[in-house]
Amino acid sequence: MRLTPDQMVLFRHGRIVVNETIAFTWAIMILLVILSRGITRKLTSQANIGRGQNMLEIIIGFVQNQIKETGVPHPERYLPFIGTLFIFIGTASVLSVIPGFEPPTGSLSTTAALAICVFIAVPLFGVLEEGVAGYLEHYIQPSVFMLPFHLMGEISRTLALAVRLFGNVMSETKLIVILIAVSPFFFPVLMHALGLVIGLIQAYIFAVLALVYIASAARAHEVRKGRTEEK
Repeated sequence: MRLTPDQMVLFRHGRIVVNETIAFTWAIMILLVILSRGITRKLTSQANIGRGQNMLEIIIGFVQNQIKETGVPHPERYLPFIGTLFIFIGTASVLSVIPGFEPPTGSLSTTAALAICVFIAVPLFGVLEEGVAGYLEHYIQPSVFMLPFHLMGEISRTLALAVRLFGNVMSETKLIVILIAVSPFFFPVLMHALGLVIGLIQAYIFAVLALVYIASAARAHEVRKGRTEEK
């Protein structure tokens, strides 16, 4: 039994190796680019809008509301990044109902790449909010002795993001395979529907956790700013 789509090599030429993870990741990206291009070409502010624009507005509105509820300053800054995470992971889960499609989020290399994106985004957004010196200052709060613990926290939560998403997607996929072997009629349909819901929930959780990490950096700046003003 293959644990991840990394193990299925589709093309090999010297050091160039294309496995299912790479192929399906690019397939999702191309699909999203085509859909985005098709929908945004016909955007309108009139009452009668197409289904594509309606669905797009629902998704964007949902993500915007989640960002605003965290109370981060300038919530519009985070919409492209958080929205992309949610849409990519959610699309991978939705497409998993297609026979033969292996969600790339079932690969640790993909989930690690997504977690690294969050790892990089947190300080970038933090620098945007408070500058380089202001952001780096929080690593030595309340004392310089906390620096290694802050760094360990950054690394550990990145690993937790990657392993959590990978484990949930992989276990759900393998459970469906086992049930297909045991009962090839009723259970697969039920599990595919359940897997679709779980996959969307995982996309939501991953995006929310990324947002929480970013918001914590922004709020730390607000807290320090408030303490400075009090003094």
